[in-house]
Amino acid sequence: MPDATDRNAEDREMERRRKRAVFLCEMDEAKALRERVQPRRARANRMRQQMRMRTFRW
Repeated sequence: MPDATDRNAEDREMERRRKRAVFLCEMDEAKALRERVQPRRARANRMRQQMRMRTFRW
């Protein structure tokens, strides 16, 4: 019986990872599309992010 439970847990984990991979891929595509459609705004956002990272203290 524990073997079936382990397999079920593995299946759920694999499905979760697959969904996460699809989500991350779609998010990257959306970011790329946004940068192509609004290059000025995307550049400003990149600059703001770089400034945040420069001023962030570890």
